[in-house]
Amino acid sequence: MRNAILSSLALTLALTCPAFAQTSVTGTAGTTLTLKELATFDGAWAMTFLPDGRALVTEQGGTLWLLSTSGAKIARVGNVPTVTERGQGGLGDIIIDPDFASNGMIYLSYVERDADDDNLSGAVVERAKLSLTSNGGTLSDRDVIWQQYPKVTGNGHYGHRLAISPQGHLFITSGDRQKFTPAQNMDMNLGKVLRINTDGSIPDDNPFAGQGGVTNQIWSLGHRNPLGIDFDADGGLWVHEMGPKHGDELNRIIRTENYGYPVVSNGDHYSGKEIPDHASNPVFEGPAAYWVPAISPAGFVIYDGDLMADFKGDGFIGGLSSQALVRVVFETDKIDAVSDSPSKTDMRRTIATEAERFEWGKRIREVEQGPDGALYVLEDNDGRLLKLTPG
Repeated sequence: MRNAILSSLALTLALTCPAFAQTSVTGTAGTTLTLKELATFDGAWAMTFLPDGRALVTEQGGTLWLLSTSGAKIARVGNVPTVTERGQGGLGDIIIDPDFASNGMIYLSYVERDADDDNLSGAVVERAKLSLTSNGGTLSDRDVIWQQYPKVTGNGHYGHRLAISPQGHLFITSGDRQKFTPAQNMDMNLGKVLRINTDGSIPDDNPFAGQGGVTNQIWSLGHRNPLGIDFDADGGLWVHEMGPKHGDELNRIIRTENYGYPVVSNGDHYSGKEIPDHASNPVFEGPAAYWVPAISPAGFVIYDGDLMADFKGDGFIGGLSSQALVRVVFETDKIDAVSDSPSKTDMRRTIATEAERFEWGKRIREVEQGPDGALYVLEDNDGRLLKLTPG
């Protein structure tokens, strides 16, 4: 009888507890990385690390997970915004305040429906206080500090990736919501990169500060679906975005510059209608790198750790349709980051080049660098959290 009970228990554990494995992958340039499975998720979208080495992971359906320092799920965080997962919309990005150790503040993006018309939606950003215990946590003092304007129909191209600059400003990517022309409309914050203070107010030195409405948030324009953002070691801002049919871009973001969508693109419309390339109209800022065929970029980090010293300064992009982790290298003159992003006259043109792809047959939604210097990757949909280390 006892053996039967133990066998039943073993079967239950086998069904409920995944047998995590450790494998390896060799990139197209010959670099081998070890892949260690840490956890599985239902539609993971973003992750960030806490000062104590634990981590937070968002699931698009509305769950925020607290993970242990080993990457195991500890518990769901309470009092998270209620979301309706629809299309590309739901719970999105998460980052912590630079002073999190003393103030406990985090920033969370998600998609909300219009209170009067459920067919309309837009992304919002909340600031909240995260209170943690040894086995869980909860959000309090939640405050909406930014909203996409206007809310429109459809459930795609929200963007809503977040990053805080070395100078302490919050940068937000905002997609064109599949409406094309808002990316060129200065009365909307769709299809833009925005810059605000962490309390939601507008910095006095924003390029369009004082013009009223959402215009005073705008840092750059002409973007389509920007799903990755990070700062390099010199304080330069980088954003990647999905092109239409091909033409995905990695852009060095310069204040006030127009990146051209939908007037120019190195891809074409899904209908087959051609879009002029960037080179045809130099008034628009061209990409530092672009991809034809598409890689469908999602998630982005510029590596600055010591564990993989050969990768220091390289960018890593998650690929959805390409089912790859893409490594890029940069060539540019060093600049002094006296502001969040230098003006065009302060820098030479920066070139980014794909150096390597790591492929294991899964769509990659997110990539982050851990405090241990390892890379952490979230697979899309019902996917895994993987830890990537040398060898």
